[in-house]
Amino acid sequence: MLAATARVAGDLDVAEECVQDAYLAALDAWARDGVPHKPGAWLTATAKRKALDVLRREKVFRSKMPLLVEPAEEEVVEEPDEDAVPDDRLRLVFTCCHPALAREAQVALTLRLVCGVSTGDIARAFLVSEPTMAARVTRAKKKIAAARIPYRVPEASELPERLDAVLTVVHLLYTTGHTAPSGADLVRADLVDRALHLTRMLLALMPDEPEVRGLLALLLLTDARRATRTDAEGRLLVLAEQDRSVWDRAVISEGNRLVVGAFRTGRVGRYALQAAIASLHAVASSYAATDWPQVVRLYDELLKRWPSPVVALNRAVAVSMAHGPEAALDEVEALARDDRLAGYHYLPAIRADLLRRLGRQREAADAYRAALDLVDNDAEREFLTARLAEADSGRSS
Repeated sequence: MLAATARVAGDLDVAEECVQDAYLAALDAWARDGVPHKPGAWLTATAKRKALDVLRREKVFRSKMPLLVEPAEEEVVEEPDEDAVPDDRLRLVFTCCHPALAREAQVALTLRLVCGVSTGDIARAFLVSEPTMAARVTRAKKKIAAARIPYRVPEASELPERLDAVLTVVHLLYTTGHTAPSGADLVRADLVDRALHLTRMLLALMPDEPEVRGLLALLLLTDARRATRTDAEGRLLVLAEQDRSVWDRAVISEGNRLVVGAFRTGRVGRYALQAAIASLHAVASSYAATDWPQVVRLYDELLKRWPSPVVALNRAVAVSMAHGPEAALDEVEALARDDRLAGYHYLPAIRADLLRRLGRQREAADAYRAALDLVDNDAEREFLTARLAEADSGRSS
């Protein structure tokens, strides 16, 4: 709805207001007349009509964007076909990822407007406070309006300068769905499926880009184990506990083909490298049988291209399997001094697991408590609480 309305309004704030007005109109009309046969089409048509009304009232604005004005519709339009909605959404993704905006603003604005991720969850992904993130989104929207950034898919020559931001958006969208930052459920399937759909659209648009292949491969190889990440009661199962016989082998095969295709181009980026790591996990017969030395080497290459403390933390987990928890603990302790990981609950959680494996139960329990103070997802909280109880029990025995 928002993407379709923004195409008419040419202004993100106006589009948001019109969408909200459409919901208010529905509350009144549907209570009186009943829910229409195609409620999505009703809401979209109403929002677009309200946007047209705004454009008519604001002659100056209309004169600057005449191509976005559509004739008024007397009847509710039919729901658009499946191809039209993704085009609108992709257009809005590229608009929000305009190089005139700072990278974090591009990503945050797109996650909020196009992908439906809450401001609080975006803030957690960026490890900042919710008010800080809300201010960034507001500033980005104002800059789009002030700079008169057009609502359109860029020309082919403009795509490369925006592609990395778009891929970052989709990756963060998937990550937010794969392990929800907050809430009762571990996975938000709607966000996962939206990320996969957007990535397939990007691959159709830019089939020769190895990083698009790499990202799709990464998402597929990770998502192939979605059904095994929790048990029947919704309890989180770590990778070592998952039933690999249930993993989706067809999806894994597709992901592996994409990894090979990305590497054959000779232009290997961060997503292709992450996909290669996911592939090693996917083909291993067990967690222990994973080629951990090769995983560490891939993380070394990934750090050269993407020097992120989160990547370094994930590498430390691989080091713990390849060379033992003591070697990994030294790296984690060094990362604990990186302010960028302050508030990142996986840091104390991984530290706690390493200490547990080393038999240092008292220290492990303290680290689990530190992780619990930072986690907001109920499934992860339950998992950490159970591990804390085990550490406390081991300490007292």
